[in-house]
Amino acid sequence: MIEQVTTDRFIQDLERVAQVRSEISVCLSKLAETINKAELAGDSSSGKLSLERDIEDITVASKNLRQGVFRLLVLGDMKRGKSTFLNALIGENLLPSDVNPCTAVLTVLRYGLEKKVTIHFNDGKSPQQLDFQNFKYKYTIDPTEAKKLEQEKKQAFPDVDYAVVEYPLTLLEKGIEIVDSPGLNDTEARNELSLGYVNNCHAILFVMRASQPCTLGERRYLENYIKGRGLTVFFLVNAWDQVRESLIDPDDVEELKGSEERLRQVFNANLAEYCTVEGQNIYDERVFELSSIQALRRRLKNPQADLEGTGFPKFMDSLNTFLTRERAIAELRQVRTLARLACNHTREAVARRIPLLDQDVNELKKRIDSVEPEFNKLTGIRDEFQKEIINTRDTQARTISESFRSYVLNLGNTFETDFLRYQPELNLFDFLSSGKREAFNTALQKAFEQYITDKSAAWTLTAEKDINAAFRELSRSAAQYGASYSQVTDQITEKLTGQDVKVNTTTTEDDNSPGWAKWAMGLLSLSKGNLAGFALAGAGFDWKNILLNYFTVIGVGGIITAVTGIFLGPIGFALLGLGVGFLQADQARKELVKTAKKELVKHLPQVAHEQSQVVYNAVKECFDSYQREVSKRINDDIVSRKSELDNLVKQKETREINRESEFKRLKNLQEDVIAQLQKIEAAYSNLLAYYS
Repeated sequence: MIEQVTTDRFIQDLERVAQVRSEISVCLSKLAETINKAELAGDSSSGKLSLERDIEDITVASKNLRQGVFRLLVLGDMKRGKSTFLNALIGENLLPSDVNPCTAVLTVLRYGLEKKVTIHFNDGKSPQQLDFQNFKYKYTIDPTEAKKLEQEKKQAFPDVDYAVVEYPLTLLEKGIEIVDSPGLNDTEARNELSLGYVNNCHAILFVMRASQPCTLGERRYLENYIKGRGLTVFFLVNAWDQVRESLIDPDDVEELKGSEERLRQVFNANLAEYCTVEGQNIYDERVFELSSIQALRRRLKNPQADLEGTGFPKFMDSLNTFLTRERAIAELRQVRTLARLACNHTREAVARRIPLLDQDVNELKKRIDSVEPEFNKLTGIRDEFQKEIINTRDTQARTISESFRSYVLNLGNTFETDFLRYQPELNLFDFLSSGKREAFNTALQKAFEQYITDKSAAWTLTAEKDINAAFRELSRSAAQYGASYSQVTDQITEKLTGQDVKVNTTTTEDDNSPGWAKWAMGLLSLSKGNLAGFALAGAGFDWKNILLNYFTVIGVGGIITAVTGIFLGPIGFALLGLGVGFLQADQARKELVKTAKKELVKHLPQVAHEQSQVVYNAVKECFDSYQREVSKRINDDIVSRKSELDNLVKQKETREINRESEFKRLKNLQEDVIAQLQKIEAAYSNLLAYYS
């Protein structure tokens, strides 16, 4: 029963990670509570230490950990068996997986004490609760209907945002949340939006089918939305058992072996480039041959069934390794960094406060005045970094928008070659039949939209690499500015207290950076992203989601609208002008491409002008968002350091401070925060030891 051991280990590992998350979340909460109580107590003693930013950050981190799940996005074209796979994974026939109907709305599968489905609308209507049977009946559609809707560029349920399916399943209870998407390529708009889902999930489960290896649509999607974006993708080749069933003689071992080997070569040729991490080939850890229907049948009869031969044990073992040993460790490492920051800030504030308790008001004011030049240096560092970000912003926005403009203007140069791959779906002779002309025009428009989408995606990937490189450079600058900043804050402490600051040499260099620099370097993740209307943990500052709103939703859509609206008429007249006798396939295709190129080139200057401004604004907003947050965090740090001193002066002016009791209170605070940090360190170290 090796397979069941694998499943049990996955559940146990998820449970362990959930326990560590919960344990560290509690410690963070207690840490925030300890510091907050000390700040309140400071009002009646020597004054607050101005640790508001630390309280806020660790409170957010605690909440994120408490609510944290591993979110998996299931992608795949229609009728690849996505729902059957999911049902096999969870061990119940939960999602619609009949022979005909297919899922038509984005469905989020998460843990709940009771079985229920909630439909969320995008038109202001209140959410609607359904039972499972009604959900399956109302929100699945026949593939034929789905194809018709695709041709008409319509969505099956345009008023529905997403559905949430809650179910009391062990896998979900232990921290897995699954996003089941409708089929790929139902509309270009849907594909554009799916990139948003992709960016906000921990891993993608891309379901394919052995009997339809790497279709054109699948290759298009992978190339446009997955390639080069640093995403983790597990490729699940479903219905592998049907390879044998498709043979003339299913019992012919040699024929089966040859057929399977040919299939593996096809998948390897198409998927290998998506299975390389830092130059290392991990194909065997990312591509799996599954028989979902076999696994589901066994699990429906017996939840503890042996799944040998279905491919599930190997897949679940690999998914387990990635989620619990890689992603969980990375997430908790950031939280530990945050806890260390809060602890260090508290200890430093206490170390500054204690020597100043004995100073009278006049001496204290004199010392505070003496560090004014250092505070000016801090604002100078802030201004310098801010100026660098703005300069980078202006350079990148100008360069990338000009790159886009040139790219668009040059599309005509390669159009005849590029457009060839989109033509096979067009039956040019249909254009002669008035009854089929509308369908022909629809197919032509879809082909052109795919061409525009693909070309835009190719350029976007280049732009993302340039922006990423710019942010890496800013990250290096943040480290340098952070080091200078720390030197100045040490000088402030030394001037105020008359004592040398002991530099911590036991940690890595970046651990000595101020909190704002860590954020600017991408070492902290505190924000929330958004996926189809519901909140989820993001990855700190995510400029890719800002670009998404511009490039895919506005940018590509704008290009398509600008060109296709006046695109079809001239092509139609050109084809009609050939006459029946001249409408041979080759000549017609050449005429179509020639006219399409002529119309495209005619409108490219306007598109380039209008959309390059959209690109400029998108890039600018990426850096503006970064600059706003960096500046806010530096300002918060400077203000807190000043107010920490002002608080002490104010208290000394209004009351007699009992030095002995205050010394004891501050020392207790320091010991309490260190104790919570030690618990966090221990929980993190124990998890590392468990997986080592």
